[in-house]
Amino acid sequence: MLVSWLVSSRLQSKFDYYSKVHLRNGMSGAEIAEKMLADHGIRGVRVISTPGRLTDHYNPVDKTVNLSEAVYNQRNAAAAAVAAHECGHAVQHAQAYQWLTMRSKLVPVVQIASSFMQWVLLAGILMINTFPSLLLVGIILFSVTTLFSVITLPVEYDASNRALAWLKNKNMVSQEEYAGAEDALKWASRTYLVAAIGSIATLLYYVMRYMSASRN
Repeated sequence: MLVSWLVSSRLQSKFDYYSKVHLRNGMSGAEIAEKMLADHGIRGVRVISTPGRLTDHYNPVDKTVNLSEAVYNQRNAAAAAVAAHECGHAVQHAQAYQWLTMRSKLVPVVQIASSFMQWVLLAGILMINTFPSLLLVGIILFSVTTLFSVITLPVEYDASNRALAWLKNKNMVSQEEYAGAEDALKWASRTYLVAAIGSIATLLYYVMRYMSASRN
């Protein structure tokens, strides 16, 4: 939890810092996103503004690139990095990137597992000496969400790589702006890495509790 908080705080500070590095081309986050989509020949994907801060995401269901207010209208290195990253997911979708496809198929299962997981695990811990199998059910549900976190890693890192490659190859940013975009996306990716490691560690904890109870 501490590491996750530190990484998230660092990401916030990086975003704030690179938000002050204004783009020489004067393009907004929305314009960056629309150009990247056009350069990849992607049609039918809308770029829209969404409320909040760092709430940017790509929705494969309605094919929308959702950019937060701090990205959609702003014209800086941080906005360019985030906008291009989310478009990276749109490119993955258009090209049927296998890890994104796999993650999308897991979404319904994860939603079901997440709805019951917390209560099943709690009940499993409380009844571990009388009904240890209940904890095993909770472990199975938790393993689904852990798998989702792990699969998310290549999806996020690949989207960042696609974004940075496009920004560089199309000369969309200066050398200083590119360095800022790269650093911002690096810290954003680390939040997913920490989440995956935390999920794996928690899963191992529950497995150890179950194995200990099974031996007694």
